[in-house]
Amino acid sequence: MYEHLETAEHPEQLKRVVIDPVSRVEGHGKVTLLLDQHNQVKQARLHIVEFRGFERFIQGRPYWELPVLVQRLCGICPVSHHLAAAKAIDQLVGVDPQHLPVSADKLRRLLHFGQVLQSHALHFFHLSSPDLLFGFESEIGKRHVLAVLNDYPDIALQGVRLRKYGQEVIRMVTGKRVHGTAALPGGMNKPLSQAERDYLLQDIQQIIDWSVSAVALITKVHSSHKDFYDEFATIRSHYLGLIQESGALELYHGGIRAKDAQGRTLVDHFDYCDYNSLIHEEVRSWSYMKFPYLTAQGKEHGWYRVGPLARVNNCDYIDTPLADAARINFKDHFSETMVHSTLAFHWARLIEVLHCAERIQELLNDPDILGTDLVVQGEKRYEGIGVIEAPRGTLFHHYQVDENAIVTKANLIVSTTSNNTAMNESVRQVAAEYLSGQELTEPLLNNIEVAIRAYDPCLSCATHAVGKMPLQLELIDAEGNKIDQLSRHSTGDFERHYP
Repeated sequence: MYEHLETAEHPEQLKRVVIDPVSRVEGHGKVTLLLDQHNQVKQARLHIVEFRGFERFIQGRPYWELPVLVQRLCGICPVSHHLAAAKAIDQLVGVDPQHLPVSADKLRRLLHFGQVLQSHALHFFHLSSPDLLFGFESEIGKRHVLAVLNDYPDIALQGVRLRKYGQEVIRMVTGKRVHGTAALPGGMNKPLSQAERDYLLQDIQQIIDWSVSAVALITKVHSSHKDFYDEFATIRSHYLGLIQESGALELYHGGIRAKDAQGRTLVDHFDYCDYNSLIHEEVRSWSYMKFPYLTAQGKEHGWYRVGPLARVNNCDYIDTPLADAARINFKDHFSETMVHSTLAFHWARLIEVLHCAERIQELLNDPDILGTDLVVQGEKRYEGIGVIEAPRGTLFHHYQVDENAIVTKANLIVSTTSNNTAMNESVRQVAAEYLSGQELTEPLLNNIEVAIRAYDPCLSCATHAVGKMPLQLELIDAEGNKIDQLSRHSTGDFERHYP
């Protein structure tokens, strides 16, 4: 819905344009633009308007329920929350990731690669490809996957089949495509049978071939509009993500590496269990989503990006041959050491699809994947931290429990939350570059949504809170006049404002 509202609260008589809801993303958000009388953009903000509160919901529950509970945050990336929580509660039973049974570790990785593959395929082919194939300002009737299926049937069907295969990997490991269960404290709850392994092996080469085609598609799309795609919604930022000890791309477990916009390393192989000394979060009154930043760089300059682009920027190489060749081609396309093009998230996303397909093939041919030694335990602890590279970026789960194994504190930093400032900066860049001075139309406003969709935000995952969230209530009379206002600050204190 698009609204044009006049406001008398500003001396310049600014006009407010609202994009509500932002479409083709997971969850609910809106964008507000403030324009002057010449349609120059004075302010652009992405507002996250839903609130879920999972960090509070899970307090008071026994810790072993967490991998099942937290995956209800989302129906698109439940496996990521399932595994991040599992890595945290492993520590509560005294098991560090490197001490997990070999077969359990490989089963979790197989599950995770299936998750990343299906989520990336969903986002690119179902949600983003209409913009890329038909144009950002195409008629609204073209901007959906059914139009892609009609005009580009081969591309659409490959996307559907890629996602289906990733979901089949999840189903074989957990028993269900969505909200299955597999991980438990210190391991996994069942082995993969030979029949299940053989079933997945049947199609894996075709999945690799389709993944190669997907990378070729986005390479062609991006290269055919090089100058525009390189600059659209582009911002310069820090980048953060997990990395292998060797410097290779890592999606399941590793140390944190962060680089600045010039490619200089800020931290490397940082122990994620000490993330609280690396990252802080800021709360702002106009959004339920928090704003993380690197503590050493401060609130103003410390914001960063996570996700496929961050991972491909940060890694030294990818340890599967086809994906690494695609990475090299990707880096050669851009002249700078670090790729800052926001639309390059799509390209990096499909490189990761190819990497996941290659790794799934490796794991299915590994005899350990059929192992039955799946659970180990150690000495009880009272705190656990699990970090994983979810499809959208680095995901933190942190839990504390009491002597009765009941959760007393929980903190989640979700990938989309880490990209919050970056998404707002990209929205501002697009608004200033493409909308200022224009007569705003629905197709033109879709440019804003294209910038947001590049990040593949999961707004449901990102809206949770520790403590009191800021809240503002307004009492409006029948004539539209504000007669009372009550605000609650992030500290929990209330303040009344009389007009």
